[in-house]
Order: sequence, then C-alpha cells, then structure tokens
Amino acid sequence: MRSPNLVKMVSGNFVGVVLLVEIIVVMMSGCRFEANGLSMDYYFRSCPILDPIMKNTVFGALQADPTLAAGLVRMHFHDCFVEGCDGSVLIDSTNDNTAEKDSPANLSLRGYEVIDAAKEQLERMCPGVVSCADILAMAARDAAGGPMYEIPKGRKDGRRSRIEDTINLPAPTLNASGLITIFGKHGFTVEELVALSGAHTLGVASCVNFKKRLNDVDQNMDADFAKTLSKTCSSGDNAQQPFDATRNSFDNLYFNTLQRKAGLLTSDQTLFADSRTSGAVNGFALNQAMFFLSFQRAMLKMGALDVKDAPDGEVRKNCHKIN
Repeated sequence: MRSPNLVKMVSGNFVGVVLLVEIIVVMMSGCRFEANGLSMDYYFRSCPILDPIMKNTVFGALQADPTLAAGLVRMHFHDCFVEGCDGSVLIDSTNDNTAEKDSPANLSLRGYEVIDAAKEQLERMCPGVVSCADILAMAARDAAGGPMYEIPKGRKDGRRSRIEDTINLPAPTLNASGLITIFGKHGFTVEELVALSGAHTLGVASCVNFKKRLNDVDQNMDADFAKTLSKTCSSGDNAQQPFDATRNSFDNLYFNTLQRKAGLLTSDQTLFADSRTSGAVNGFALNQAMFFLSFQRAMLKMGALDVKDAPDGEVRKNCHKIN
C-alpha cells in the first residue's frame, strides 16, 4: 500500500514539472509572439545591443537602490493603464499642460533616472531608434527579478499626457467589484487581475493610502496587523509600510499575507475576501511557479495595451518631452 505522504510528494512534484515545462514552452514560443505590430526581434538589426544595455542599466540601479524595483514595475503599469503603453507617464508638464506624472496618483512614482540613463546610452549607440515606451517596458521586466521572459517590442511614444486621463487608474480603496470592472475594461480576466496585483510583493505604501481602514475598523484586517499599521501611521501620512516581509524580492509571499488578513490596501485584502478572486489568491499562495507563469502572461498582455504606431506615435529623443 502506498504511503499518503509519498503520493502527495509525487503529485506535488508532477505539478511542478508540468508548470516548469509549460513555462519553458511559453518562453521558447515567445520568440514568435507578435501583437499589435510588436515583435520580439524588432530591434534585431537596428539596435542589437539594446538588451545588454537595459539589463546592465537596471541591474546597476537596483544594486545601488533595491527599492527601485517596485517603482519601475509600478511606473509601467501606470503608463499602460492610461492611453496605453506609450511612455506618456514620462512626459513633463508644461506651462499650458499638466501631465500624467503630476497627478496625485503618480506623484510617488520612482525610477525616472533609470529610464533616462538607459535612453542616454541608447541614443549614443542607436540614435533615434528605441522608444521610451519600450525602454520602460523592458526596465519593468528586468526590475521585477521574478520570472525571466522576453517581451515584444516596437511601441512608439505617445504625444498626449494629461492629468485628467489618470482617472482611469485603479484606486487603492477599490473593492473586488471595482477592480474586476476596471481590469475587465482592458480585457483582463479575474486570474490576470490577481496575478498583476501580485506585483505588490515589491515595495511599500504610505499611510495616507491605508489609514482609512484603521478609522473604519476594517473587519477583513487581522487585529495584530491593525496595531502594526497604527504604529506606522503614528509617524504621519508619509510613513511607509511594506506590502509583505520581502519588500525587495519578487515571490508569492504577498498572497500568503492576504490569507493572514494582513493585506496592506483595501484593494489588496479584497482579493482574498471576495469569492471571485480568492481562488486565484489561494492558488498563487500555494504554488509560486503558477504565480510566475500567470504574472508573465498578464504582463505580456498588459504590455500590448493600445500601443501606438506611426503616425500616432514617435520615438522621442528625450523621454520627458514630445519631439
């Protein structure tokens, strides 16, 4: 008679092997992935040094400041959810226009200097070739440090960046219904919504974004965790709290945190509290490889949102202003 533990171990190993094989298949087939005019080998001839420049720039920046990982991933998300992945979040405001980056939702974005450093090098090696939108997408991928995958390229930079457009960004106070609606408008499934939310395994949030949960006595919050947040907020609205215990490591600990009712934002904990999203939370908490695969697929999908092409886009010489 077989031992139950042996059966469990063999079954677990089998699932892990299946996921590993699926990840390899996705990565191998990735070189043929094309969507919305994007392709994996878009810069193969025009700027073959692109990948090493991006990886060296991002990895160098993260060695100096590991917290930039969360900033770059979040910046890419905020770019794609407003007018598509077109680098519009990088544009500076002018006397007659307030740009996206000066919206309250974007004031805490970090990592602009990493994009600028990469752009400066690429303009020396491949002038006028690589778009700021592609640089941002690649920087976010390299910054995450979790699942390594190739992304399609060929995005053009947008010419519009207006503060009023940021109303489309998900607020930290949204419940599952609100999140499902907003992500659904961009074509994301519930599982993809939860996978992308897993990017919160990186970084921190300021007290101003979660203190209302303390005032309203959120029933979906662990009592001891509430005490921790109260202590954090005693230092003021700008005091910061990590999303999970490994704030600079891309892993599945975020989902285990939700299971313990220690999600930081309302939009985090609602994923475990709502039956429509809790299944994906539990699955990702149990299996990190499954989370990595789902995250990779969702990031590829997000990176293809409403991409610009000529004549609607351009390759900016300076990421902070339209040519």
